[in-house]
Amino acid sequence: MSKELEPLADPGLPEHVHRKADIDPIAAKRAERQVAVLFSLSSVGTLLFIYSFFFIKDDVFIFVPIMGNTNAHQLGIGMGMALSLLFIGFGAVHWAKTLMPDQEVIAYRHELKSAPEDRSEFVKTAKEGAEQAGLGRRPLIKRSLAAAVGLAGLPAVILLRDLGPLPGNSLNETNWKTGTKLVTDPGDRPIKASDLEVGGVAQVMPALLAGQKRTLEDIAKDAVLLIRLRPSEFQLDAERLSWTHEGIIAFSKICSHMGCAVALYEQTTKHLLCPCHQSTFDVTRAAKVIFGPSARPLPQLAITVDADGYLIAKQPFTEAVGPSFWERKS
Repeated sequence: MSKELEPLADPGLPEHVHRKADIDPIAAKRAERQVAVLFSLSSVGTLLFIYSFFFIKDDVFIFVPIMGNTNAHQLGIGMGMALSLLFIGFGAVHWAKTLMPDQEVIAYRHELKSAPEDRSEFVKTAKEGAEQAGLGRRPLIKRSLAAAVGLAGLPAVILLRDLGPLPGNSLNETNWKTGTKLVTDPGDRPIKASDLEVGGVAQVMPALLAGQKRTLEDIAKDAVLLIRLRPSEFQLDAERLSWTHEGIIAFSKICSHMGCAVALYEQTTKHLLCPCHQSTFDVTRAAKVIFGPSARPLPQLAITVDADGYLIAKQPFTEAVGPSFWERKS
């Protein structure tokens, strides 16, 4: 018995089996309708997304088996987008498996850079492929695909609405008004000058009106630090000095670099430090930047006292608080 290995014969390619849609016009028409239905279902999913986004309130809940009570707004948006993309995929796959060309193709290796004649041949092949795909002969698929793909792009555009309305002048304004009372945070307790000792620091917010609720956006803009020094320690011009009261000076707590909370006060050096990027502000010189990436001092809030001795704002901030933004004028 010979121990030599016999070379394997080339098995070749199996005989091509034609699909039913290739030989039966009725089957081809049925497959075309199936693809169109799948693309139409994708369009329905997109319309469900749009309807849920605009017309279902975000506080509506419905009971769904297994899932329990579910937010109808979020469920509609999620299901709509999922169905939109899912049925486009199903339709494309079914189209390829039943109607697109089904011939075996041999691709030979060649140099990475194509010769000009090869490029021309590629363009010719692409055109022939488009013709073979049958878009021109299958208007039902063409129209349903165009509708599905066209609608599928709308959710991405509509979701831009969730970026919110344009800020207008809201970034330049806070809730500090002339006569607004300073209250402790936390606690919402009015504060008097006598409550703060020399070297002491307190975080305050503007007092709320009756029935008003404080939002996170308010906290992000309205937080103010009160710091009490000896009046002789200030190095301020006459106007800035008039914004203080008995050695108490008020600055926005929001860093003018990236909007972090300037929460560290060094009593010996009279410096405020932002813990995020180490911007350092000199309290004695109207929060002038002495170190770090911040480009502007912290805005100073002018304060005084009312008839009962409680600290109040003498006027709103004279500049926008926080970091830079496009519309900022200073």
